[in-house]
Amino acid sequence: MTSLTAIVIFVVSMLLSAFFSGSETGLYRIPRLRLVIDSLSGKTWSRVLLWLTNNPSFFVATTLVGNNVANYLTGLSIVLLAQFWFGEFAIVELVSPILLSPLVFVYGELLPKNLFLQAPYRLMAKLAPIFMVFTVLLLPMALILWGLGRIVELIVGTSPTKAQLSLARRELQQVLKESEEVGLLRPAQQSLAQNLFTVASRTAGEFGIPFQRLPAVRQNCQVSEALRIARRNRLTALPVLAEKGREIIGYVRAIDLNLQTSPVVDEIRPLAEFHNQQSHSAVLIQMQSDKETLAKLVDDRGSLTGFITVNNLVEPLLSGNLAALKR
Repeated sequence: MTSLTAIVIFVVSMLLSAFFSGSETGLYRIPRLRLVIDSLSGKTWSRVLLWLTNNPSFFVATTLVGNNVANYLTGLSIVLLAQFWFGEFAIVELVSPILLSPLVFVYGELLPKNLFLQAPYRLMAKLAPIFMVFTVLLLPMALILWGLGRIVELIVGTSPTKAQLSLARRELQQVLKESEEVGLLRPAQQSLAQNLFTVASRTAGEFGIPFQRLPAVRQNCQVSEALRIARRNRLTALPVLAEKGREIIGYVRAIDLNLQTSPVVDEIRPLAEFHNQQSHSAVLIQMQSDKETLAKLVDDRGSLTGFITVNNLVEPLLSGNLAALKR
């Protein structure tokens, strides 16, 4: 091996170190929303990058293996050059990597990370095919490292899902902030969107009313009595029980009671049913689409656990700066 070969190894290893260090920063800096849009438009590299962002443990394993290979080649090339130029002295082989460490750190780590930090989308778009090639080449070693990570995850009992959700929430907040700065969103709209993201992952059961606490009326009871119960409890809808027993056959709205001409409750609306573990947003959207005011919540066995109203679901969306809109 000649000194020229050692120089080539050094340059290639520095480029690899810069590539993997910068890619690690760049992929986490790319707006996920932009990757999704590009993926839907048919760009293959965007789909690959989107898959990697959705599987960060595998991506980190690939970059770690690539960085370690690059750092090993860098150290090897420095030692070989020292041997060629100064002879085989132990002190030279020991001191030369230390002296060149600032150069390796600046141009192999710090500078590429800053470049990818400033222009992550542009650089990752150009270098995505190269990263795809290295992903295939380093797949065996990356799989071993990924597997060890999964074993540690099972032992410790933690999952990267919470970290992914935290990063996604932070990214969404940044998008909302930028939208407000350029005039696309008003402060009230931004607050509403943030509240929606906050409660979107929560279940409908968290906002429900236990069935024991919600007063009900009997079928064919007097309208005046039903209105009195609604006013006393400040309710816009009441569940309706069958004339005998505790079977719930539907519900009636206070506005319908005021408009109906019959003296008894007979205009009963069917009661929609949702699982108490369904998401807040899914239940709210469905109830708004069906124009339903009240629905019942059930468990895995189909047993009644409580009721949910549109007001219960809308109230958390109007917290913070939007609290005045509740009045």
